Amino acid sequence: MSPDGRGRLSDMESRTTTDRFAPVQAALQRQVDEGRVPGFVAAVRYAGRAEVLTGGRPHLDADAPMRAGTQFRLASVSKPFAGALTLSLVEHGALGLDDPVDRWLPELADARVLSAPGADLTDTRPVDEPITVRHLLTSTAGFGGLWDDSPLAVAMDERGLSPGPFPPTVPPDEYLRRLGGLPLAARPGERWLYHTSTDVLSVLLARATGRPLPDLLAERVTGPLQLHGTGFTADPARLATQYAPTDDGLALLDPPGGRFARPPAFAGLAAGLVSTAPDVLAFLCALADGGSPVLGPSSVALMTTDALAPEQRAPAQDFLGPGISWGLQVGVTVEADGEGRRPWATPGRWGWDGGTGTSAWVDPAHGLVGVLLTQRLMGGPDDGPDAFWAAVHDCL
Repeated sequence: MSPDGRGRLSDMESRTTTDRFAPVQAALQRQVDEGRVPGFVAAVRYAGRAEVLTGGRPHLDADAPMRAGTQFRLASVSKPFAGALTLSLVEHGALGLDDPVDRWLPELADARVLSAPGADLTDTRPVDEPITVRHLLTSTAGFGGLWDDSPLAVAMDERGLSPGPFPPTVPPDEYLRRLGGLPLAARPGERWLYHTSTDVLSVLLARATGRPLPDLLAERVTGPLQLHGTGFTADPARLATQYAPTDDGLALLDPPGGRFARPPAFAGLAAGLVSTAPDVLAFLCALADGGSPVLGPSSVALMTTDALAPEQRAPAQDFLGPGISWGLQVGVTVEADGEGRRPWATPGRWGWDGGTGTSAWVDPAHGLVGVLLTQRLMGGPDDGPDAFWAAVHDCL
């Protein structure tokens, strides 16, 4: 792969060719040997050189090994693709950051907001400003994951609108109809709420351009970058089986011939993509190197810079993680870990993790781009990729 991130790394099927990241390979292989993950593919670029690490199997009952070209469900690692695609359309004048979204999403016109957190669904008041494209990008539109037993959280769950590791199961128009029938949890711009804004943004991009979202992504992102393993559907012969952790080990969650084997009812970028580790690395490298051929440098800077005021992210800090804020569809590290437990989390680092066991971050301070894809659902905030990033950091 070339240093600019646009080589054909996705064609590689070998493990790392140097000794630098051998400890990372060993750390991940231990997780396979211990039964924590069935397999993994990691891709790292450091000092202008890209390497791929593989281990384990794509399925628990498989004889064949994991390969660099194995596809995984990205879950929320899809979100940076949403940010890049949106800013590409902004650069080309298809929409503006401060455009009200009800121009394309009339279902969200005349929105009302709960009078207080946890209030009854009928206890609402009008909003004093419209939801804008920028609100969707910064996840401050007023809707998102609540994860409590409030009436609004229950209603979202009953309507199939709650955030999850897979895309919605209803078509976009029905999704917006259901969402528009509920009040907002917060005023637009008031606070950060996870996930839902990205699915709404996915509908907006298609309506604003009159183009299906898969076509837009192919034309503006995956096509120019030659990301042949990335899309909304997978080749069952290449897709790893998805598992969920249980007290007894790993349970089947989604087989290769499952929900990603055919075109989805809802093509969304909150959690709707499948991809390969080399593809995700190439995407991140393109942005890290200035954005071409997807974005200009100023758009990359805007996307990867903290976009939240302290009061917007404070209520969600436990979810975001220590020292993490939000740019335009990417997490952004704004403070070093004062307790030293996450030395790899340096200020300026940006990227995000996915609930299906995926992680993708750029660390400009160290000249590092890294991706880890597994097929093990994360069981909670302490069940993530920290061991991978710790091992990578130790190798620099």
